[in-house]
Amino acid sequence: MFDALIIGGGAAGMSCALVLGSAKPKPFAEDKRVGIIVHQKASHLQNALFNNVLGLEPGTTGASILESGKQQLADLYPHVEQIANEKVFEILKSENGFIVTTNKGTYLSKLVVVAVGYTDLLTIKGLEDYIEAHPKANAEKNRIWLKNTDHLIEEHLYVAGTLAGWRSQFAIASGSGAQVATDILTLWNGGKHAKIHDKVK
Repeated sequence: MFDALIIGGGAAGMSCALVLGSAKPKPFAEDKRVGIIVHQKASHLQNALFNNVLGLEPGTTGASILESGKQQLADLYPHVEQIANEKVFEILKSENGFIVTTNKGTYLSKLVVVAVGYTDLLTIKGLEDYIEAHPKANAEKNRIWLKNTDHLIEEHLYVAGTLAGWRSQFAIASGSGAQVATDILTLWNGGKHAKIHDKVK
């Protein structure tokens, strides 16, 4: 049983995992089991080039970020379980949370973060009732979002990144994932607002 399972290894999903991973020293997060299904084949980062992102060297490619992000997560926060080479087929609500079924297995989690792309090719069963036309994308592109309020679709089911209704901009998607992570940490902290900062000593 995961306490939090993130679906998607793009900007939003990896950002969410990094923030949750960094909270391990906090008493409210030390015993939490966090996982991420790092499916990246459909990520828009695959063909992205970044010249306008604060903190990134101009010329950085999205493909390199996908790889370095997984390595960063493994190096700094190895307690976050990375599940590779699996694609999610279904998310079902259960008595204790959610049942997430992939092409290779089944996982149980108390809460789920959906952070996959916003194309109309989304095929995860269990999300059909929340799909609507994306409010901030050109209609002819057939982009979608999962209807939500402040990233929350329903209790303990979150959405992050472009699928949450944000524009397809790297910094925005990353920030969305980080926002969801702090919302989850706040939940784990009994409703007291939580955020995680590293500081130079």
